[in-house]
Amino acid sequence: MQFEQVDLTGFIEKYKTKHRSITQEISDPLVFQDQKKYLKLLREKSEIDPIIELDHEIEILKNKLIDIESVISTEDEPEMVELAENEKFEIEQAIKQKNEKMALYLLPKDPLDSKNIIVEIRPAAGGEEAALFAQDMFRMYQRYSELNFWKFDLIDMNKTELGGIKECVFSITGKNVFKKMRFESGVHRVQRVPATESGGRIHTSTITIAILPEPEEVDIQIDPKDIKMDFFHSSGPGGQNVNKLSTAVRLTYIPTGLAVVCQDERSQLKNREKAYKVLKARLYDSKLKEETAKISNQRKSQVGTGDRSERIRTYNYPQKRVTDHRINFSIHRLEEILDGNLDLIVSPLIQNEFKNRIIASGL
Repeated sequence: MQFEQVDLTGFIEKYKTKHRSITQEISDPLVFQDQKKYLKLLREKSEIDPIIELDHEIEILKNKLIDIESVISTEDEPEMVELAENEKFEIEQAIKQKNEKMALYLLPKDPLDSKNIIVEIRPAAGGEEAALFAQDMFRMYQRYSELNFWKFDLIDMNKTELGGIKECVFSITGKNVFKKMRFESGVHRVQRVPATESGGRIHTSTITIAILPEPEEVDIQIDPKDIKMDFFHSSGPGGQNVNKLSTAVRLTYIPTGLAVVCQDERSQLKNREKAYKVLKARLYDSKLKEETAKISNQRKSQVGTGDRSERIRTYNYPQKRVTDHRINFSIHRLEEILDGNLDLIVSPLIQNEFKNRIIASGL
């Protein structure tokens, strides 16, 4: 299924009109004398410049498309028509990609879009196979971060003896992190023949993923008296101690009993700092859910129960297919997506989000 593109023409025209107005104001000597206003206009222009440049690139491609279609309709030589048809397809794909990029620029602003995130991955249904799939997803997000030039920082990981993940927490820092990663919250289902299965039968397993926006200091404040702090030895697969010193840290928020563990670092201080980061993110996420009154239980909204019937996305290995059930979108490029090209799924989700926000805004 191909996801329907959103018509951006009307929105782009508004930005072009605004861009012309700002450009004209900036050129006014009187405005230049008012440095506060001048700098404000420069910032506004810098935000719109990428939209104008991208629109210009799309217009060039559209003109090329008109020329190619003219060749196809008038050319008698079959080989020339075939070449023109191939070029037409490439131009159409380029226009589609640029329109998807444009939608990201035009998406109505959400206060959380610029936030960094804390990601939590846990196996749900499926035992060891779910744990192994959790490891695959961990690698996918790591590769996706590299491709987006984001900073990926492991906070805590508890692995199984076969190399799967019992629980994993990490942070991602960079531009538009929450804006693109917000769609990953929920239950992810995998259908494949497990490495541990000798009969060759396809199994269905699930993992849960929570995306928590990382708060600024002003967003959430914690009274130190509400924190209970424990220290213990770090452990590896199977529970064996991997550090003779008590460097692992457990923070418990006394009012709710919420607990966070960090043992990835060899330094007790660094583990404590990372644990505080996760604790603040969880409390902030809970606060946001209460304020918006969208749901009553923030953990349930993020990950549900983990039952096989609950899912936002399915990864089907035999068919090399990934399906996002929220927008009924399927693509048979599983290996690329697992190797970090998550934009193949994120772009259609952004298009859908763009359309929903525009409808909600009444524009």
